[in-house]
Amino acid sequence: MLLLLAVCVLGLLLLHGAGRLCAVRREPARALPPFSGGLAPAEHPASRFHVRWYPVSLVFLAFDMEMLFMYPWVRVVREMGTPAVVEMFLFLGILLAAVAYTWREGAFRWS
Repeated sequence: MLLLLAVCVLGLLLLHGAGRLCAVRREPARALPPFSGGLAPAEHPASRFHVRWYPVSLVFLAFDMEMLFMYPWVRVVREMGTPAVVEMFLFLGILLAAVAYTWREGAFRWS
């Protein structure tokens, strides 16, 4: 038991020593622009995507989740029969209603 304890303590000391040996010296960050293929950045990194892309990405995620739910449905639709088909068309109807609402509210307008 003492041998196991000694091996563990030695391993911890070796890891601590290796961490100190390989540590990077910390210096204050200089105010340099990020490297972008050798060119100076033309805009702020947070302003790359216009806000109008967010509703489109949310609709994409909704349809992506639809596909996630449709795969298991395809695997069991034959055993479950008509109720499974009715449930899937109800699910698709809800998604279609959400897209129609989003369209009506103007989330897909680009101007």
